[in-house]
Amino acid sequence: MTSDASATPQSSPASAALPAATVRLISLLVAAAFVVILNETIMSVALPELMAEFSVTAATAQWLTTAFMLTMAVVIPLTGWMLVRMPLRVVFIIAMTTFASGTLLASLAPVFPVLVGGRVVQAVGTAIMIPLLMTTVLNVVPADRRGRTMGVISIVIAMAPAMGPFVGGVVLDILHWRWMFWFVLPIALLALIAGAVLIRNVTESRPIPLDVFSAVLSAIGFAGLIFGLSSVGEAASGNALITPWIPIGVGVAALALFVWRQLSLKDLALLDVRAFAVPAFTGALSLMLISMMALFGTLILLPIYMQEVLDASTLDSGLVLLPGGLLMGVLGWFVGRLFDRVGPRPLVIPGSILASAGLWGMATLGSDSSLGVVVAFHIVLSIGLALLFSPLMTAALGSLPPHLYSHGSALLNTLQQVAAAAGTALFITVMTLGIIGGAESGAEESVAQMTGVHNALVVGAVISLITVIGAFFVRNTAQTEAPVAQALADEAESAEQGEAAAG
Repeated sequence: MTSDASATPQSSPASAALPAATVRLISLLVAAAFVVILNETIMSVALPELMAEFSVTAATAQWLTTAFMLTMAVVIPLTGWMLVRMPLRVVFIIAMTTFASGTLLASLAPVFPVLVGGRVVQAVGTAIMIPLLMTTVLNVVPADRRGRTMGVISIVIAMAPAMGPFVGGVVLDILHWRWMFWFVLPIALLALIAGAVLIRNVTESRPIPLDVFSAVLSAIGFAGLIFGLSSVGEAASGNALITPWIPIGVGVAALALFVWRQLSLKDLALLDVRAFAVPAFTGALSLMLISMMALFGTLILLPIYMQEVLDASTLDSGLVLLPGGLLMGVLGWFVGRLFDRVGPRPLVIPGSILASAGLWGMATLGSDSSLGVVVAFHIVLSIGLALLFSPLMTAALGSLPPHLYSHGSALLNTLQQVAAAAGTALFITVMTLGIIGGAESGAEESVAQMTGVHNALVVGAVISLITVIGAFFVRNTAQTEAPVAQALADEAESAEQGEAAAG
């Protein structure tokens, strides 16, 4: 396969501008990724309306978000193979075609299961798009400019989910919930057409086999884990079809076999887990996963709190989350540029403290709190997450040797979905248990609801303290991981030479 030479990384000063072809490519991928990720949380403010229209509980309605994350966790491990095996443009077309098809299906859904099915098809396209974006950036952007470029990507990773509730709230205040999908569909189709015309192949593809056994183990493992975690909330309310620990146990067992299989396959692995041999990748990824738990748990909980306890409208709920989402996006650019100058540690330490402070502030919310107070605490949380996401993501992926870029990206994004599902399940479960406990003690419905929300936010605040502690152990990847990364790169090069000699 031929590649676009103008988009190849150059060894250049940090001040040198990226080639125009590279800028166009990244801009298109970022715009497309923003659209697809926005849909991950756009339904959160619609949960009360959908619960009433389809006669489902909150624990069941959360599957509109959970099914999205579950599908992504199943599909993303395959993207490492796809990005090595297929040309960039082909992968993009597959991603956007699938996403647009799912959007159309969801917009026409007559019953709740079909709506969930549309979300699943959407998620397949989203799952392909995110690793595609990250792997492309790692291949075409020089190391001395990755911080600011990843800062732009962090706008997509962090701001798009935060903007989802606002967009959903605006649509619901004026139109029917189906218009959430009708507005997105033409944008997705335009992105598909633009990508088919403008995208050129900038990565080298090679014919590697697909290990079907690994794909099956991955699907069973991640699906079982997320399904089990997401069923905990339903089990707490007595509506679960199966004991959550059964799929969780099956998922863990399948993932253990999956890891063993990948280590035995080495360079032919579906998802090369040797990336975890790089301590900076593992450490930064772990902190990012905890942060994702806080973000998604908060995004699923706050709209319920505002609408059910404070009696706010869907539009007000979306507007409350808008300032924090916008601020997170604006800060992403500046944080990326700072990363190129100072590295991750000076950013993630204050970021972890601010994120934790925001969650502890939310734990003080009550049934008489004003929406302005919710806005203030959400802004503090958003600033903290903005200081965390881009540096942690760049530090994690930047610590890997080039041959592990696609695999590291797939690992990062897969585990993000697991963390998001775990955060959602944790917050919903604690809230549900609090509501049940309050109702059993004879408390009024609004009081019981507030008890559940408060308990969930306290648990989230306690977990955030892990990130605060871990932030002090983050190091500059360029200084600490070069020997490990070089060893893995040398191992890959030796394997390629061996294959060539055998051929």
